Amino acid sequence: MNHHRTAISVLLATGALLAGALTAASPSAAAPRPAPGFWSAEQMRAAAPLDITAAPGAATRTAPVTAERPTTIAPTPASASPTGSVASPAAFPQPGGAWTSGGAVVKTSGRVFFTFNGKSASCSGDSITSVNGSTVITAGHCVKYQGAWHTNWIFVPGYENGNAPYGQWTATKTFATDQWVASEDMNMDVGLAVVAPLNGQTLSQAVGAQGIVFNGGYNKKMYAFGFPAAAPYDGTKLVYCSGNTSKDFLLTKDHGLPCNMTGGSSGGPWFQDFNEATGLGVQASVNSFGYTFLPNRMFGPYFGNEAKAAYDKAQTA
Repeated sequence: MNHHRTAISVLLATGALLAGALTAASPSAAAPRPAPGFWSAEQMRAAAPLDITAAPGAATRTAPVTAERPTTIAPTPASASPTGSVASPAAFPQPGGAWTSGGAVVKTSGRVFFTFNGKSASCSGDSITSVNGSTVITAGHCVKYQGAWHTNWIFVPGYENGNAPYGQWTATKTFATDQWVASEDMNMDVGLAVVAPLNGQTLSQAVGAQGIVFNGGYNKKMYAFGFPAAAPYDGTKLVYCSGNTSKDFLLTKDHGLPCNMTGGSSGGPWFQDFNEATGLGVQASVNSFGYTFLPNRMFGPYFGNEAKAAYDKAQTA
């Protein structure tokens, strides 16, 4: 992503207007399924990230509630295979590099593909523990942008350079925080998708699911993951950053983390209480945006009551 265009650059990689008009007030959208074979290996590789910019004033609307007691949902190991195998140690802090340590995160995280404005696009996402066992969490702009919901939306956990080792999971419905749906408020850049079962299994049965925390506070040791596709990255591998987060003191109430991930990493998970040995953690944010004047620093929304409300709608859909 080019960090030198405007005050705030959203880390999206682009895609398509929803055919069938939905009003901006709609809290969710039915996601028309892609035709069989639509997302070929070539089509996924060709899904290029696109910079999307936001005016500085757009980031100063609704501050998340931060005084509530934390709500924590534990991770869900995959039913098909154990997640207790010991992974190799990873660097901490890490400003950005390939994740080679294994563990559950290589299966729960993946790339998101969709269509926007007639173009193929990509973001990142993560399988999250849920009542329906079929919920993916990502950034709000990875499900809806400029008043329109994306179409042909799929999640590819464990994406490997055009390959989908755990299948392509098609969204049946997508969601975002009410504040993102209404005004695309940068403080509330959280989106979710419910995906259809595949080969008789739910997503969490097939690949496992990470935990999630709401109102978990600031200034945490965190690990961020994603599939950046803009230079110097190419979208072929899972990348991570790690470090101690801080609260954005500029235009949002987001978490900030030293990180050089680029476009296409939007929606990738941020974990606190992350266990390097198992690759399981408790998700506390997603990759969202960077400031042009603060290169190599990523920001992600605070998961407060607003994010929990969106999560509850998705996990019970």
